[in-house]
Amino acid sequence: MRILSLGLVRGLLAGLAGFAAGAGVTALARAVSGLPAWSAAPAAAVGTLTGLVAYLLAAGVFTDWIAWARGAEASDPRHGPAHGPGWTRYFNPDPSHKVIGIQYTVASLVLFVIAGIMALLMRLELTRPGLQVLSPQTYNTAVGLHGIVMIAAILVGIAGPINYLVPLMIGARDMAFPRLNALSFWLVPPGALLVVTSLFTGGFNTGWTGYPPLGARDPLGAQFFYSGVFLVGLSSILGAINFLTTIFRMRAPGMTLFRLPIFVWATLATALISLTATQFIAMAFLMVVLERLLGMGFFDPAKGGNPILFQHVFWFYSHPAVYVFVLPGLGIISELLPVFARKPLFGYKWVALSSVAIAVMGFFVWGHHMFTAGLERPLIVPFMITTLLVAVPTGVKFFSWLATLWEGRLSFETPMLFVLGAIVIFLVGGLTGMPNGIVPTDLALQDTWWVVAHLHHTMYGGFVFPFLAAVYFWFPKVTGRMYSERLGKWHFWLMLVGVFLTTLPQFRIGLLGMRRRVADYDAALGFEPAQLGTTVGGLLVGLGTILFLINLVRSARRGPLAAPNPWRSRSPEWQLCSPPPEENYAAPPVVVGGPYDYGVAGSAYVRLAERPATGALTTGATGGR
Repeated sequence: MRILSLGLVRGLLAGLAGFAAGAGVTALARAVSGLPAWSAAPAAAVGTLTGLVAYLLAAGVFTDWIAWARGAEASDPRHGPAHGPGWTRYFNPDPSHKVIGIQYTVASLVLFVIAGIMALLMRLELTRPGLQVLSPQTYNTAVGLHGIVMIAAILVGIAGPINYLVPLMIGARDMAFPRLNALSFWLVPPGALLVVTSLFTGGFNTGWTGYPPLGARDPLGAQFFYSGVFLVGLSSILGAINFLTTIFRMRAPGMTLFRLPIFVWATLATALISLTATQFIAMAFLMVVLERLLGMGFFDPAKGGNPILFQHVFWFYSHPAVYVFVLPGLGIISELLPVFARKPLFGYKWVALSSVAIAVMGFFVWGHHMFTAGLERPLIVPFMITTLLVAVPTGVKFFSWLATLWEGRLSFETPMLFVLGAIVIFLVGGLTGMPNGIVPTDLALQDTWWVVAHLHHTMYGGFVFPFLAAVYFWFPKVTGRMYSERLGKWHFWLMLVGVFLTTLPQFRIGLLGMRRRVADYDAALGFEPAQLGTTVGGLLVGLGTILFLINLVRSARRGPLAAPNPWRSRSPEWQLCSPPPEENYAAPPVVVGGPYDYGVAGSAYVRLAERPATGALTTGATGGR
């Protein structure tokens, strides 16, 4: 098959051509206007817009909409494209929520690898005092790229399980807006490409936060960074619209809100944040780009602007964004614990509502990022109080998890190991975050390696470990094959040891005052052993990731066939064949009970309709044990 038959390849080639055409037209227009023909910033801005449009058109994202606008017959959005269900399906626009879920997941893994490479470059630089492999400018860019690509990987990563699982869990055939769902994903590749391109176009010194005035004065790489983040944010907003509409409008008969799986509750809370907050980081970054292109002074004091305004707008999104990252992960923990404990989830309604409470309270804590930045004094104590209060609904989840584990009939397959590891790591992240929310201790810890260690515990415990647990748990459902338990457990232990070996030295040097985002340090300070330990921990995490990828690829091709329901789960998706049918359910299932009544004799959750095919789906109810 010709390579140009792949929408991704066509789109990228057309995008490059569109970028060149847009830059050329800009140069021509400037010359005609009497300005110097070439100016990199406006040429890149126009080229980015024309390249994006060319990419989407050539990839085929708008094909159905254009056919509809012309009055022609568009394809049925509930079915795959004409080229069939082979591997090429994942390189072309496809409205199936299951295909899109896999596309998001694979894209996330690619971004994780890129972010990991940036992290290892930083670790190699910091292992010893002095400059080793990177210049200060390249180091700063590597720091920013590691942060923003990791954030993009998490945003893309949460969309993978949500897209694949939510329609299956609520008894729907697909997402509410299948074509919009495809558009959401296809905005990710150009966004990620623009962010990575910043490394080769001068880089940027701002870190992942993009603070002005540096962001307005940095090389062209900063503009690509802002544009790429803008596209990934737009993808997140469109996805949130789809998730909310699907959850509220397409649930199976009998599935009231308090019969929803906890993962769906977590998705609901996450989508509320994404829909209402993502515009703020887009607005902040757009204003910096307008400063660069048009000389506006939103954040320039010489022009009447205020750089602190950027921080307010930026953190109004970026702290709730932490809960965008962790809420799906916490939902996965609550989803999997009852399965492997064979007990009902303790305090189901409280756990469900705690996700919404975290989402709402997350909008009232952004100021604690600005205690050292000149925050208005009357706001300091209120933000300190709200920061501490947000721990209350998080604590509800922890108590539920402990009570669910108590006296359960536990089994320790790889998904359960990652769930337990996530609880421990996230607990450390939460406890070490409290000093950052209290003004006196934050004044000492702000911008030190303590903050780096705390953030990594929050991200590893709140997203990475739950995400890995989800991949292992639903791998048989997606592929119809089992993974290698031995490789999975090796992966877990390498990751667990690697995370703590990475972060514990960071906590120590942070308490001793070492600043983050600094490429060098004085040998007399004695930080070298801690930095070496952190580097070894990062290498262990990288080794575990390699084993994980080997396990996935090998098992998807040659793994043993999975049992119909290897985990004895009550969730609706496990009552279907593996992989699930194209349209999921022959008819909407009927929900007749609670989702987590494990061990309750005679209980049932859903009743499925008969599929009149080869017997892949049988009539019946999910039982209590």
